[in-house]
Amino acid sequence: MFTSSASIKGEDIIASVMRQFILTLTIYMAIISCSVKENNDFTFADLIVYNAKVAVMDPEGKITEAIAVKDGIVLETGSNAEIFKFENENTKTIDAKGRTLIPGLNDSHLHLTRGGRFYNAELRWDGVKSLKRALQMLKEQAERTPEGQWVRVIGGWSPFQFEERRFPTPEEINEATGDVPTYVLFLYSRAWLNQAGLDLLDIDENTEAPEGSSFKKGPDGKLTGVLLAEPNPTILYARIAALPSLSEEEMVNSTRQFYRELNSFGITSGIDAGGGGHKFPQDYSGTQLLAEAGEMPIRLSYYLFPQNKGEEYGEFQEWMDNNKVGHNGEIHLDHGYELEGGGEFMAWSAGDFENFLAPQPMLEERPGWREDFKRIIRLHVDNGWPFRIHATYGETITNMLDVIEEVNHESNGKLSSKRWLFDHAETVKDKDLERIKALNGGIAIQARLAYAGEYFVERYGADKAKQAPPVRKMMDLGLPVGAGTDGTRVASYNPWPALYWLITGKTVGDFQLAEPSNRLSREEALHLYTQGSAWISDEETVKGTLEKGMFADFALLSDDYFTIPEKEINTIKSLLTVVGGKVVFASDEYKSMNPKLPEVMPNWSPINFYGGYQNN
Repeated sequence: MFTSSASIKGEDIIASVMRQFILTLTIYMAIISCSVKENNDFTFADLIVYNAKVAVMDPEGKITEAIAVKDGIVLETGSNAEIFKFENENTKTIDAKGRTLIPGLNDSHLHLTRGGRFYNAELRWDGVKSLKRALQMLKEQAERTPEGQWVRVIGGWSPFQFEERRFPTPEEINEATGDVPTYVLFLYSRAWLNQAGLDLLDIDENTEAPEGSSFKKGPDGKLTGVLLAEPNPTILYARIAALPSLSEEEMVNSTRQFYRELNSFGITSGIDAGGGGHKFPQDYSGTQLLAEAGEMPIRLSYYLFPQNKGEEYGEFQEWMDNNKVGHNGEIHLDHGYELEGGGEFMAWSAGDFENFLAPQPMLEERPGWREDFKRIIRLHVDNGWPFRIHATYGETITNMLDVIEEVNHESNGKLSSKRWLFDHAETVKDKDLERIKALNGGIAIQARLAYAGEYFVERYGADKAKQAPPVRKMMDLGLPVGAGTDGTRVASYNPWPALYWLITGKTVGDFQLAEPSNRLSREEALHLYTQGSAWISDEETVKGTLEKGMFADFALLSDDYFTIPEKEINTIKSLLTVVGGKVVFASDEYKSMNPKLPEVMPNWSPINFYGGYQNN
């Protein structure tokens, strides 16, 4: 069969075109395949917050625009354009509208579990601007409190925050509350029982007060209702312990409400220092149940505080036999609920109180304190348990360091293998800061003088208050330092007045305490409240900054902490608080993201009518 050359040439052209098409298609498919593979390997964010002023709080002081989160960890921070590369159809995005975003606040000394246990039962005077308003709240709450319950104001306030700048009188409290039993506590220095409370507790002129305390009497020899710690606060502890408890269901509800309150200020972590009248494990059940259910909205580390004078060693020994530091049983939850160690009282015979309305307690006057203290410190060192020590006064710290150095020498330097620290340290001496550093210790400072500074000056003088505590010297020496409040009793749990105090050196009554050399910049104060506090619980490598790979714990603030007038720092709140990449609190235009919270129980709770901190 004859085939023309033209026909052959046409077939060649078609074949050539087909080969070219197949080759092009193959290359295109390879490109698509590679692209799909790259996308499969690329990590997309679960959450992006953009149009923010992101304070990363890294060593360079990086400020940027956006943050990306994946699986509860910071994926990246950067410009909006850089961060939106991590967006896909499953990424949740939040417009910060130019607001400041900071690492979540971490209170290094806050009584979280105890605060949660009682929160719904308490009327909070925290932030109330006048005594007139405080007494009105007392009156209103007495009218709605059912029979069998008490009206209780348990710390967190100062008379100098009131316009009147004074304490309530027993007569004013009795007039406001009538026949409803009432207990009002000011720090751990004094309290007021109304007549109904005195009667219910069978306290009269013949009732004997614990050693180092008294029931105040008037000129006529009759009780005034004022209870004085001089300086032993056992008289105050005992009255709190006598008040009716919430049911377990109410206590869990109370704990939820309190942790939501903390979240509303941007708190994402807290380190619980135990506390008098707060027994482990039974009094920790509200938090324990939330942890077991995986419903903790806050990362919580806790220390165990012995309750019985003379039996502290046995209590610690039992805890060490049955619990492991770093976690407790199977509850660990990604640094969400962890046992850290022992403290803050190690031995009651070595107790050091913070009541500036009474004379300073001296350890030298207490027989047996050294032996008790040394035995318990050695127990912690031998068992590898971290510990923290409540110590207000420099003289106390000097004596305790003598013992700690002995233990370190006798244990061949084992002390430095675990975290240990002093709490408070208002009048620590310069030479003892060097000794603490040499032993690899740290210090947790709290804003107690913001609530009692006026009384400190009255007793010890304005000069001593200028460096109380000497936080700048601590930092310049390179000591690990964490910041906190010591809420909920000897100070409010609100972190912002505490930050204001660090920056300005002023009390909640705006009385000037610290001299300029002992005040911090806003960045320094925030560092102590974030990564500084993370050192206390051995977590500074996982939280405290918003660097890549750190926990995605952060707060979007109502105001720019870095630029607003100093006085306005007191009223900052969080509009959006995130823990582990999950929104745990949201308000204002972000309110639709706020996780649902059960109604407050019981229905007569002061929280139902006033909330917690009074920021209006």
